[in-house]
Amino acid sequence: MSRKPELRGRAARLARLFPGPSGSGPQAARTPFVLLVVLLLGGGLIGLLVLNSALSEGSFKLDDLQKDTKNLTDEEQALQRDIDSYSAPDALQRRARELGMVPGGDPAFLNPNGTVKGVPSAAAQQSAVQIPLALRPPETITHSPAAAPTPTPAVTPTPTPTTTPGR
Repeated sequence: MSRKPELRGRAARLARLFPGPSGSGPQAARTPFVLLVVLLLGGGLIGLLVLNSALSEGSFKLDDLQKDTKNLTDEEQALQRDIDSYSAPDALQRRARELGMVPGGDPAFLNPNGTVKGVPSAAAQQSAVQIPLALRPPETITHSPAAAPTPTPAVTPTPTPTTTPGR
């Protein structure tokens, strides 16, 4: 029958702040809060891990794409150099001569009313020596022995006999 004396004033306020010996009430309220904090911290750490993995994967993809872009840019530049070398005026003139083309003269033009402006003329003929045989049109190739080019005899060096000393 011992009863606790009732506290008043400042002592009562302090007693409410600290749990008593039977104190199952405030202890039960503390457990869900602790679980919530642990779950939030664990979820945050897992979220950071997933985010870090996604960023590093994206970084690897970006690096691969940059390498592919560099390789494709190098290939494009090489192809552009080839195009530039083939379309240079001296290269075009050389290829045209290899194909048997000749430079044209002054051009003549047709007016819309049907009159001719300028004097039309045929292109200058090229000598047969300059046109390769394989590229000449068939009608210019003659089969007479005089027109056929004569092959030059090939000079083969004769080996000199060597002697070995002592034999």
